[in-house]
This record gives sequence, structure tokens and C-alpha cells, in this order.
Amino acid sequence: MRGFVLGVVLTILMLAAGGYLFVRGGGVSLATTAPPLPLEKTVARMALHASIGNAGDQKDPLPFDDTNMLAGVNTYKEHCAVCHNAPGLPHTAISNGMFPPPPRLFEKEDMVTDDAEGVTYWKVTHGIRLSGMPGFERTLSDTQRWQVTMLVAHADKLSPAVQAAFAH
Repeated sequence: MRGFVLGVVLTILMLAAGGYLFVRGGGVSLATTAPPLPLEKTVARMALHASIGNAGDQKDPLPFDDTNMLAGVNTYKEHCAVCHNAPGLPHTAISNGMFPPPPRLFEKEDMVTDDAEGVTYWKVTHGIRLSGMPGFERTLSDTQRWQVTMLVAHADKLSPAVQAAFAH
């Protein structure tokens, strides 16, 4: 029995040492230009889902109107567009160099209009570790974060006034 336990302990130590040497030797690249690691997307998705928890139950407390949407455009243009782009504008060098690539929130294939408002608000507030997405809890007011959430949640149905605000 003692030999079995010793064998298990030695195996665990060897695996840990091998993992350390693999990482230390450059086996895990953190370059944004490197291909994803095996299971990277799966693990990241699971961890994000667990972190968000029941945030999807939160509802935007602000009235859905052009005043809030226009305020959301101003905040978005100042803090979000450099990575997520704005409608009709070319992709920025920053967004093209990020890994994972940030969703382009006003392009049909990347719109997150199916995310619950609370989930988007959680992402805007807390950010997403190791993705380049910062958390804005300390830099934007609660109202500003909800206005951006409203804008993104309704990206597929912007009024002409809101669309025009992106052009200025």
C-alpha cells in the first residue's frame, strides 16, 4: 500500500514538473497571433458563464427612448468603439490585433441582441479577464453602463436619430 501511495505522489509531482517545464519552455504561447490552445474556448466559455451567474435576471431600469440611446451612443463612441467598432466605420488596428477578436456589435453576425440585458450589463461593468474587455465599474456611472447596454441590446433596431449620432 505504501508503494502505491508513493507511486501516486511521484506521478503527480512528475506531471506537475512536466507541465511547468512545458509552460516555461514556451509550450503555451500568450501571443494574440497564436492559435487558440486546446479547449481554450470551451474553458473560457464555461468560466464566463459561471462568473455571470444569474446576472441575466437584471432588467434595464431606464426607459427605452432616444434620449438614453443617444447618451449610450456618446459613451459607446468614447469608450467602446475603438475595440468593437461603430456602424459603417472600418475596423480599427486595435480591434484587428486582439485575441480573442472583440465582437463587432453592430454587424449582423456579431450582434448580441439575444443576450439578456443583465448579461451585457455584467460584461460592461466587470469586464472579461484575459479577453481585453475592461470593466467600467469605476469609470462609467451606473446610468452610462445601462445606456450602453440598451444601445447594444437594440443594435438591430436603431432609430434614424441614433444612427445619425454615430456619424458625427
